[in-house]
Amino acid sequence: MRGKVNIWIIGLLLLCSIQFAAAQKRNTLSIADDHLLLKLDLKSSKSQIDSALKTAGISKANAAAIINGDFNDFTNDGWVMVSNQDNTIVFSRSLVDLNNNPQSRPYMITSFLPDSNGRPGYPADVKYGVNAYSKAVVYTLASGLTRFILPGYPKAKRAFLSGSFNNWSTLKGAMQKNDGGWIIDIKLNPGVYEYKFIVDGRWMTDPNNMQNVEDGDGNTNSVFYKYNYTFKLKGFSSAKKISVAGDFNGYNSNELMMGKKANGWELTMYINDGEHSYRFFIDGKAITDPDNPVKVKDGQGNLSSELKMGEPVIFRLKGYLTAKAVFVAGEFNNWDPTGLSMKKAGDTWKLSTVLPAGNYSYKFIVDGKWITDPVNPHKSVIKGQVNSFVAVKPNFLFKLQGHDNAKTVSLNGVFNNWDPNGYTLAHNNGEWSIALHLKPGKYLYKFRVDGDWILDPGNKLWEPNEFGTGNSVLWIE
Repeated sequence: MRGKVNIWIIGLLLLCSIQFAAAQKRNTLSIADDHLLLKLDLKSSKSQIDSALKTAGISKANAAAIINGDFNDFTNDGWVMVSNQDNTIVFSRSLVDLNNNPQSRPYMITSFLPDSNGRPGYPADVKYGVNAYSKAVVYTLASGLTRFILPGYPKAKRAFLSGSFNNWSTLKGAMQKNDGGWIIDIKLNPGVYEYKFIVDGRWMTDPNNMQNVEDGDGNTNSVFYKYNYTFKLKGFSSAKKISVAGDFNGYNSNELMMGKKANGWELTMYINDGEHSYRFFIDGKAITDPDNPVKVKDGQGNLSSELKMGEPVIFRLKGYLTAKAVFVAGEFNNWDPTGLSMKKAGDTWKLSTVLPAGNYSYKFIVDGKWITDPVNPHKSVIKGQVNSFVAVKPNFLFKLQGHDNAKTVSLNGVFNNWDPNGYTLAHNNGEWSIALHLKPGKYLYKFRVDGDWILDPGNKLWEPNEFGTGNSVLWIE
């Protein structure tokens, strides 16, 4: 009797697993005829439907709303219902219509491509960028993730996405096989990236990407821009063509075309950190941005709007209440002594500004007298002059344990041309530390404790140098 019960239980489990697999099979995401096709079986469980929605990248939609006939989240995300019968719904999303930058001649955008600088396959800084795909197979999901699609290759066993965002790994970017192609979602910060696909061990550029670049080592990579800014211009519904141009593209008014929207015109693109001047060109006529009150003049007296991209930074100087004028100056404004004026608020002088990510030396100027920041323990030395030091959007913290009796500990390396004075570390709770913003690449460095050079005891990576003492090695990905 017990044997029959066991057989019955095993049979029931097999039946359940078959039903689960069938439900999963009925909920599919496929690629066909330049479209994503999502098929949902409303007889599936809510968890199975939600799993299918997650795979499709429709983060705001949920099974409960769909079962109740609410498809607004699909419509808002660019999906169109193509079939609804027998408890099965099919949605379609065009890979062609996904491109939100309808440039009239997208191949002309390749006039400004990143060049590899230092490490092959890693883009140098670029001023701006707009993607140019024959089919928009790379795009940002509502969740913020970036989806890469490789249509075709149904007989391939494996496909990977490899690029500057994962240190050109051959293992980390495994793509998911779907009917008609391969898909992967990854997290990317705004910026420019080089990438390739690896299909059954064969490296290839993106066949739908019209922008490729030499990597400096004899290879060609595809280029993708993760956008970070949208130019908007309200009205002008009767205009035939509107573009945006600025110092970032040499004021080329025939390059960056804006798309017409319900209440105006828009262009979403990547633009690097810093100060940028720009104008809109309406059927060839230039105007400043009516919604941007900040204007600047160029060398010819032409008026442009100004855009600041970067991180918000607040400079504070307490005291000096009788001072008539206080300014801050540094490497971020070429040490202009009167360019950044601070305002008094109570017992403190303040200035809020936006700076690109980076490492900067600075000082305050109080009634013409230059002083370091009295509350900032981090210092730097430029041409024998001691300055305060700040890292904007730091991404690595250098730490040195112990040495509590040391008077000064500094960080020295390729990032400051091995200046023996280096960057001064702060001492707190038995640890010396300083944070820096470092771009991807290799860095050699050492600590200097009261004049004695030492390797980083917390870093096992080092390499020999010409002095026979070695340098610590840091890789930033």
